[in-house]
Amino acid sequence: MTRMVTSLSALILSIVLLVSGNAFLMTLLGVRLSIEAVSPNIIGWILVCYSIGFVLGTLYVHLIIGRVGHIRAFAVFAAMAAVCALLYPMAVSEVFWAILRALSGFSVAGVLVVIESWFSSRATNANRGALFAVYQIVFYLSAAGGQLLINVGEPSSFIPFSLAAVLLTLALIPLSLTRMDAPVIEQSERLSFFTLARESFTGVSGALICGVMIGSFYALGPVYATLVGLEVSRVSTFMASAIVAAMLLAWPLGLVCDRFDRRRVMFWVAVAAGTAAVSVGILGAERMWLLTLLVGLFTGLSATLYPIAVAITNDRMESNRIVAASATLLLSYGVGSVIGPIVMAELVGILGPRGLFFGNAGFLVVLAIITSYRISHTEDVPVAEQEHFIPAMPETSPVLTEMDPRNEEFHESPAAQERDEDLHRTG
Repeated sequence: MTRMVTSLSALILSIVLLVSGNAFLMTLLGVRLSIEAVSPNIIGWILVCYSIGFVLGTLYVHLIIGRVGHIRAFAVFAAMAAVCALLYPMAVSEVFWAILRALSGFSVAGVLVVIESWFSSRATNANRGALFAVYQIVFYLSAAGGQLLINVGEPSSFIPFSLAAVLLTLALIPLSLTRMDAPVIEQSERLSFFTLARESFTGVSGALICGVMIGSFYALGPVYATLVGLEVSRVSTFMASAIVAAMLLAWPLGLVCDRFDRRRVMFWVAVAAGTAAVSVGILGAERMWLLTLLVGLFTGLSATLYPIAVAITNDRMESNRIVAASATLLLSYGVGSVIGPIVMAELVGILGPRGLFFGNAGFLVVLAIITSYRISHTEDVPVAEQEHFIPAMPETSPVLTEMDPRNEEFHESPAAQERDEDLHRTG
């Protein structure tokens, strides 16, 4: 395990720099727009452009990578993301920032496709479960750590934006110096929404509504924190604790999902997350510790909806269709992440800050109703026949789904096979 992680140290360092810089920038933008007194509904439209760009990126960046190669494509995408970070403070214009957010989303999608392709190319049937877990832990910790950088410099100055650009640029160095062979990207197949919905309507609904929850919180969470009067230093803690909660709750929920019917687990998760959201909306920010606890519970439970949706879907899929189904679920999540900020921003404009959580609670009620209906009208998959639960992560590209340990159609790359043979020979 140690040797495997060491061999991927350049990739891991690039991930840490990229994800922390990008997560920091997302929170910074929400805070800066609030300081500029931009209305919440306009903020929602600006920040949702990132999700639009990201979804388009996951669909089309493979064309650029195939044309110029992995390292050149990585350099282009990382440089574009860094340039966007530098341009924000030069002109605080709603249309200009919306364009920059779309370009940033497209660029980050491209960078993740390159990184995850390398990860996938190093995976073997013996280690891909461990690699899958390492990637997710590094990703979540980097995103949480990036939130803490918001305390560096005043959000109204250019310094925080420059720091974000520095981190995104530094991500170029480790990967550009790697001697690993470039992998081959194969465009993942997808099932149509309607085909997948016929076979697992609960799974598609869960992935989409998870996108609504997480997309709206990442976009408008900093705006909410600013509107309820939290200082900038507390905004960073507020956002970081929510991300850490998502990582921590994945494991115990996984144990529950392996012991009980997963649709019933999704129902109760939706109910619990909805209750937490309503509690935040009612109680507000009167007590910081209680706000942090309830928001962490809401985001942590909401984030588990995606891996539960994937597990529910895979239980109903043949092994050779798991990757195609996962790619469609990822696209469903992306659609939800576009819907969420727009709808919640409008509700914040109408109801005030609490509209963010009341709106999310409404979507969770819809998911609970859908899940309850499907439980009563369709047959369960016996617990003994369920696939092993894997805490899948939605903030990624379709490439990583190929590494999913449940994918029995996974084929080791020649480089991975050769590396495995070398490790066996050296003991």
